[in-house]
Amino acid sequence: MLVVISGTNRPQSNSSRVARLCQRRLEALGQEVEVLDLVDLPVELYRPESYAEKPASFAAWQGAIDRCAGVLTVVPEYNGSFPGALKYFVDMLAFPTSLVGMPCSFVGLSAGTWGALRAVEQLQGVYQYRQALVYPMRTFVPKVYEELSADDELQTEFVSKLLDEQLRGFCEFVQRNPRTKPGEDAGS
Repeated sequence: MLVVISGTNRPQSNSSRVARLCQRRLEALGQEVEVLDLVDLPVELYRPESYAEKPASFAAWQGAIDRCAGVLTVVPEYNGSFPGALKYFVDMLAFPTSLVGMPCSFVGLSAGTWGALRAVEQLQGVYQYRQALVYPMRTFVPKVYEELSADDELQTEFVSKLLDEQLRGFCEFVQRNPRTKPGEDAGS
């Protein structure tokens, strides 16, 4: 199973729309996909005591990450970076094991012309710190308000083809790099 993370807790976000688009395209490639939309994060997770002990309502989120073979994160650009809610979500994942050896890929989106290039590069550093395996191809969706159609499809053929190429390549990358957790032998 692959997990697609919609990287903001903003209601009715373009990130959610792009995450669902990625889900549909990955499923068309034969993948089982679960979308984790940060808008649905349990409110109690934001309590300060969650750093010491995660609320029971977060178990399903952690479980999805623990079970999956790879993670695709849809990253919106907020003020030149990625949203704080996305960083907080990563911070709440069990450390250090949650992303160790995890094949990961990124799709950026922004209202501006660079499609969250800076935000994706900054988030890649966080994932690499957590020892994830980062797939090198990324897709950037610039001017997302113009790019997404009313039925949540990409309108520019070039961007659509890039995303399809990235998703196919990521599926192959996940297959070639089965996730191993600390203490596991890749051959067992």
